[in-house]
Amino acid sequence: MDKKVNLDAHGQELMRQYYDLLPILEKLAEDAYDMLSKALQEQGIYVTAMEKRVKSARSLEGKLELKGSKYKTVQDVTDLVGLRVITFYTDEVDKVAAITKRIFDVDWHESVDKRKLHDLTSFGYNSLHFICRMKTGSPRFEIQMRTALQHVWSTIEHDIGYKGEVKMPSEYRRQFSRLSGMMELIDDEFSRLRTVLTDYRRKIQSLVKSGHLDEVPLSQSTFRNYLETEPFHRLNERIAAINQAEIYPTSLMPFLRVLVSFGMETLGDVQRLIDENSEDAYQLAISQLAMTDLDILASSTALQNLCLIYVLRKGGGREELKAYYDKINGASDANYLLADNILEQAATLPFMKNKE
Repeated sequence: MDKKVNLDAHGQELMRQYYDLLPILEKLAEDAYDMLSKALQEQGIYVTAMEKRVKSARSLEGKLELKGSKYKTVQDVTDLVGLRVITFYTDEVDKVAAITKRIFDVDWHESVDKRKLHDLTSFGYNSLHFICRMKTGSPRFEIQMRTALQHVWSTIEHDIGYKGEVKMPSEYRRQFSRLSGMMELIDDEFSRLRTVLTDYRRKIQSLVKSGHLDEVPLSQSTFRNYLETEPFHRLNERIAAINQAEIYPTSLMPFLRVLVSFGMETLGDVQRLIDENSEDAYQLAISQLAMTDLDILASSTALQNLCLIYVLRKGGGREELKAYYDKINGASDANYLLADNILEQAATLPFMKNKE
């Protein structure tokens, strides 16, 4: 059962003001939320959660019962409207703050950066709190900005009833301090790791664009960057011209595991696959298409034929070709038929004749 709140005359007057102001507060919450959400989207900042609320009458009554005398009017209560923005990384809190400062007027006297606290148990309270107004004028409202880990930690603290000022046995306080410090370190390390990986990706992109492919290890991210340069486009165009076919796009990422299985370690190895085998891959395509009227080809055609030529040049036969198709299509005895077709179509290639 809720505790009955006893307000003095001043507190009751503030509550009357609150009810008169409530429609304005509800619209303010909607407008502030929409403005900030739109601004974050325009800047390409993805947040894990964004919340808005208008302080309930019950919550305000409790606040006024404790310290109503400090407020001359209800608009002196700075958190009648509240927004909370939760980011993944600590540096994104600063980005949200920069956007908030641009679109709202910030009351710096009332705002506080709780991240600057050095209490070892304060991690869950390390939000950045801005007290704002609309630039066109409005009641003040609060915006809290924190990371997902800070939000989770704060929720855990609230759930188990821990507050820093509560007297607790020393062993529990030590445990909270250790966990809080670990969470803060993890939060910082996630941001640091993202920065390091971002710098690495930029370096890789630069190496790819400059053609220093032997310096770039073959991985999912580097192969994806490499594909952005359309390395198979020219061979696809040559193959499509055989039947004046249209090329439709399809993902080439499934071929990564094939290239790795070939022992390729860098993008330079992939580029040599193209440079050394393109002519044979084209001749194989002629054998495949010359007697057909196929007028649409997947964008994977060039890479697929390059891989087939690679297998054949390495001395692979029916079993090796079947193993290749198993990696691309999934294991199936039907892949033997595909392997047999390739052996028949490739029989006229010069390097295959030399093997006989």
